[in-house]
Amino acid sequence: MAALSARALASQLGDWRPLGATPLYEALADRIRLLILDGRVTLGTRMPAERLLADHEQLSRTTVANAYARLRELGYLRSVRGSGSVARLPALEPGAAPFSTPSIGERPEPGVVDFSKATLPAIPLVAEVAREAAELLPGFLHETGFDAWGLLAVRQAIADRYTARGVPTTVDEVMITLGAQHAIALVARTLLARGDRALIESPSYPHAVEALREAGARLVAVPVTTDGGWDTEALDQVFPRTAPALAYLMTEFHNPTGRTMPAEQRALLLRRAAEAGTVLVVDETMAELGFAPGAVQPPPFAAAALAQPSGPRAEVVTLGSVGKSIWGGVRLGWIRADRDLITRFAHARLAGDLGSPILEQLVLLRLLEQYDRLLDARRADLRAGHALLTIELARRFPTWIVPPVDGGLSLWVNLGQPVSSQLALAARAEGLLVGAGPRFAVDGAFERFLRLPFCLPADTTLAALDLLERAWARVGGSAGAPVAGPDDEVLSAVV
Repeated sequence: MAALSARALASQLGDWRPLGATPLYEALADRIRLLILDGRVTLGTRMPAERLLADHEQLSRTTVANAYARLRELGYLRSVRGSGSVARLPALEPGAAPFSTPSIGERPEPGVVDFSKATLPAIPLVAEVAREAAELLPGFLHETGFDAWGLLAVRQAIADRYTARGVPTTVDEVMITLGAQHAIALVARTLLARGDRALIESPSYPHAVEALREAGARLVAVPVTTDGGWDTEALDQVFPRTAPALAYLMTEFHNPTGRTMPAEQRALLLRRAAEAGTVLVVDETMAELGFAPGAVQPPPFAAAALAQPSGPRAEVVTLGSVGKSIWGGVRLGWIRADRDLITRFAHARLAGDLGSPILEQLVLLRLLEQYDRLLDARRADLRAGHALLTIELARRFPTWIVPPVDGGLSLWVNLGQPVSSQLALAARAEGLLVGAGPRFAVDGAFERFLRLPFCLPADTTLAALDLLERAWARVGGSAGAPVAGPDDEVLSAVV
């Protein structure tokens, strides 16, 4: 049974103390409940002893005892003889589903609006392409179907696309994966030894944080903000101070802030990574989703590495996928890297899976043949969705600070007060799932922030905002002038 220390729980709790008259024990119970619902505290985990948590949070033991009692009453903790309190989900009526944020691939309860996932609906063409791919399948039935690298034709198509975008690539520098998340986990477990440091942005993609921790990494966070982007001083200092083995970055339309890293910071990042021997793992799943009219789509990050002057060069591993651009149900992505690294990834992969499905790769091949046209249509959809969401947020929530973005799938909205988790819980009670700010943190921060997608159908967005208005009223939200307040996004690198 996994055990959670008081210190580890406190780091995830963040700034949980209520602003109003809510009793401390209720606020603490609500925050722990959200951690369990979001999966940040996994089911079956032993919670810290009441005394230890009370000491760490400077609370009375009675407050913690009452919070735990409230969680047991609601069904989120159970007492186990000799093990204290253990995280669980409430008992359900037969056939019912728990009211929690669905995992990837699961569906929310009927009647619940899921505003927690930034994912586009499927392009209708997917069904037609799947039928065409099925017609190609007989040509591969004489083979075993097992191939850790991926079909040659698919890898060639991806290599050609990188070459056309400014990064000369050969077919043996590409590997097909089961989506970008599979690629992140595979790269992490191949390149990291337990105890290695791994650099990651804060905030960041939650499942990347999980993959790095699962590989045994000690995380070093570099702040990214909606107004200032990456902290240049932190980037300059973190590599010589911590010598991370790996850095996971999203330099184009960063999730969740929407920022894109400027050229001078890319050059600094490449220089410092080369000096420290750090492998840069760059997630480009959002890179071609810029929707500003007439904007030129940026070259891959690896192009900046090739443009570096002579001398040591940083190793760059690029991750791509059609899950964000085409449909999450096309569970395929890819890794672009040096040939020797691709070989290492292919060998390491065999411990977990034996390759990507042939039929799905044939679907991907047909999609890549018309990818530019499909991306143009997606950008138009995102432009309209972004306009709708920003207009509605300004009308309904005038105190919120909405950052300007010109790409990606979502907004990182500043609520003006540290109530993100409270708002997420209130939204659940209204039948709405939203991504609370701390879900994207390495250490439980970002209580002032909420991620809101603009990539969903208009009717879904409007229905979600109706429910969000009601939830905002429940936590005491009020209209007025935008609140600037301190910027909770700024975090120092952990050294």
